[in-house]
Amino acid sequence: VQLQASGGGLVQPGGSLRLSCAASGFTLDDYAIYWIRQAPGKEPEGVSCISTGVDGYYTASVKGRFTISRDNAKNTVYLQMNSLKPEDTAVYYCAASESGIWRYWGQGTLVTVSS
Repeated sequence: VQLQASGGGLVQPGGSLRLSCAASGFTLDDYAIYWIRQAPGKEPEGVSCISTGVDGYYTASVKGRFTISRDNAKNTVYLQMNSLKPEDTAVYYCAASESGIWRYWGQGTLVTVSS
């Protein structure tokens, strides 16, 4: 049973990346899935969330630039990140929550936005 986050990398300001959060051993659709990021020297920050029957939630700093989506057939949640800024640089984690309890965490994928 695990979550696998991937898709990070180095991108120039204004560029795009798509992060993936793939689940094995359980069904993502049964959980609320969060993307959480932690920048160097900063506290973790909730970026986005998707759950059954609820449109995506986004923290204010990424609203209009990031889009969260789910592909149930692939048991994967995506975070499409456009118009990236240097302040988006962080390790991005995905996590699965059930009834307000964290159940699973991915290992994190590094996003670096720099020219």
